[in-house]
Amino acid sequence: MPMFEPSKRDGYVLDLDTAVKDGVLGGVGGVVCGGGGGGGVVCGGGVVGEKLDLKKMIEELDLSEVPSVFICPISLEPMQDPVTLCTGQTYERSNILKWFNLGHLTCPTTMQELWDDSVTPNRTLYHLIYTWFSQKYLLMKKRSEDVQGRASELLETLKKVKGQARVQALKELQQVVAAHATARKTVIDEGGVAGISSLLGPFTSHAVGSEAIGILVHLRLDSESKTNLMQPAKMSLLVDILNEGSIETKISCTKLMEMLMEEKDFRSEIVSSHSLLVGLMRLGKDKRHANGILAGLSLLRTICLHKEVRGLLVRIGAVPQLVDLLPSLDPNCLELALFILDSLSTLPEGRSALKDCSNTIPNAVRLLMRISESCTQYALSILWSVCKLAPEECSSAAVDAGLAAKLLLVIQSGCSPLLKQRSSELLKLCSLNYTDTLFISKCKLTRTIQ
Repeated sequence: MPMFEPSKRDGYVLDLDTAVKDGVLGGVGGVVCGGGGGGGVVCGGGVVGEKLDLKKMIEELDLSEVPSVFICPISLEPMQDPVTLCTGQTYERSNILKWFNLGHLTCPTTMQELWDDSVTPNRTLYHLIYTWFSQKYLLMKKRSEDVQGRASELLETLKKVKGQARVQALKELQQVVAAHATARKTVIDEGGVAGISSLLGPFTSHAVGSEAIGILVHLRLDSESKTNLMQPAKMSLLVDILNEGSIETKISCTKLMEMLMEEKDFRSEIVSSHSLLVGLMRLGKDKRHANGILAGLSLLRTICLHKEVRGLLVRIGAVPQLVDLLPSLDPNCLELALFILDSLSTLPEGRSALKDCSNTIPNAVRLLMRISESCTQYALSILWSVCKLAPEECSSAAVDAGLAAKLLLVIQSGCSPLLKQRSSELLKLCSLNYTDTLFISKCKLTRTIQ
């Protein structure tokens, strides 16, 4: 069987010395890793620990861009034990052996018949793979240690400084924790959550509060930390910043509030704030920032799970605002808005507000069978609420908007039995104000494409 000869790819020869010298491997220079057992990793002239495990490095690095020559053609994953066939093609040992065990006597890449089914360890390629990943891994570890150290330094700095220096330290810490999991762990392990939370209060400037919230929203908060943040003074500051901050800060506020609402001891009166709900509605309508709309509606949906707050939402005029917003929303936001409206329809005042809004029926009918089964379910529930409230007035408007034909489509579709049953009930309700002939004429399927 011919021995494997290093091939040229992209103008480079795949031998270890040349690859390292010419910088083919990238990363930090000066890393030379032995391929045999034992030994350490030489980095910049010094040995760093024991020999690194290639499998562990591949898993922990999880790199999106790996040199194609390191990838097994069968699994499309980096090779840990590359072997070469008589055709000169190289594969991960376990993958090519599985190929042979399936009865194949060909090369998977070229489909040539093999005149020799033995495999030869490709030690040159193994060294290249090992060295490349070692460089990346050691660089990652060094950066991780640097990040941890910097996070610790910033936490200490925050204990000593005030004014603009405090804002600057918070801003840098926010950038670090947003980008690095190790920094987030350091902040938590060193008691940083309590320290940062203590900065929030009735006399906190919005500059400090915005940066502190931007940090907290990236951290895993325990029950004690959440309870501390739910103090009235801290929540009041959070609401103020939600109404007056930048779009990024507003989104951070909504995410932090959602985190607090996950706590089992959360009380609905904490979010029973006129200022909070108005701020969220304003955020949910800001067409300049799609991510802000999603954040605002997402928190409103969570708030609507608390029955005690729904009445306040109706009173601030949320129903007509959300109804008029429906045609402009993307599918994710649309489902959130419909959920909120459906929740508000469980209240008598919510149903009245939906009935009094001229766009409720046409907008809801238009969404049936258009986006998702969930959207159809919420829209159908809303239509049922208003038609049940005022059968003659609303049923007539709904049928004129094409509801009957849409309901027939739902009944004949693969939707859930519950949806089909509700559609049948609504169809029957709408038909009560028409003669059979006239109602049938309203059910033309052509209406559904409008």
